[in-house]
Amino acid sequence: MKGVSTNHPDVERTDRLTAADAAAVFRLAGAAGDADGAYPLSEHTTLHLRHGGDRPAVHLLIRDGADVVGYAHVDTTDIVEGAAAELVVHPLRRRHGYGRALATAAMAVAAERDPAGRLRLWAHGDHPSASALALSLGFTRVRALWQMRRSLHTPVPEPVLADGVALRAFRPGADDEAWLAVNARAFADHPEQGRWTLPDLRTRMAEPWFDPAGFLLAVNADDDTLLGFHWTKVHGGDHDPIGEVYVLGVDPAAQGMGLGRTLTLAGLRHLREQGLSQVMLYVDEANRGAVALYTALGFARWATDVSYSR
Repeated sequence: MKGVSTNHPDVERTDRLTAADAAAVFRLAGAAGDADGAYPLSEHTTLHLRHGGDRPAVHLLIRDGADVVGYAHVDTTDIVEGAAAELVVHPLRRRHGYGRALATAAMAVAAERDPAGRLRLWAHGDHPSASALALSLGFTRVRALWQMRRSLHTPVPEPVLADGVALRAFRPGADDEAWLAVNARAFADHPEQGRWTLPDLRTRMAEPWFDPAGFLLAVNADDDTLLGFHWTKVHGGDHDPIGEVYVLGVDPAAQGMGLGRTLTLAGLRHLREQGLSQVMLYVDEANRGAVALYTALGFARWATDVSYSR
């Protein structure tokens, strides 16, 4: 979410982007990410732009001739938490009212779908301009998501499995439903992760980065019941590769077995074996147990994404 001013540019609204407009949005997001040091769109939004999906969204665009210089993605499908939006303005077009216009248009979309007009705005990178815009429009800072990082050149202890627990790789097609069930239980209180469906899982499995060998499962050694998992990811592209603790979860019924630490260490060792030098993860600032675990394993806070609510 970027940009603050008092002008009123035209905002175009559509329920479906053309391939050309989606490509223009990715160029815009790339320019903003390069300037700010934080990519302005979440994975959920990026996948929706790339693949579409079964969750509808409203797209808001500001154009300067043939160029898309402002964009907002508004997801109104969460009836519990309310609509959520992400905004981005080109670095060379800021302070012209684009951010305020996009945020105001997103508020109008939310009001159409929800009589209470609830809306959450995500600011990736916690930039002061985003905070100023959100607060000026009556939003309140409600949630912070930390990005933490760790070097893989420092020692990674050997993971120790509890008695009766085995570690193996995810089997696409065979483990899908069992993983979704454990994921839903492990993240029952999580506003995004716990809602994943089979199409959500398979969309990510179709991504070029997906590697089942890095999707580690802790299972009961006797009957192969899934107890927990550590799904790792490798980011590459235009920058040096970096590993990620993508999703780490333990079935509530298997809590107390030390699986969180064991699975984290197993994943870190897997990523190091791929020749990576660094690993990152995202964790909710309020999840003190997870923050304590990752801090004890050598992670430190790197950046912050903030959610504002109205």
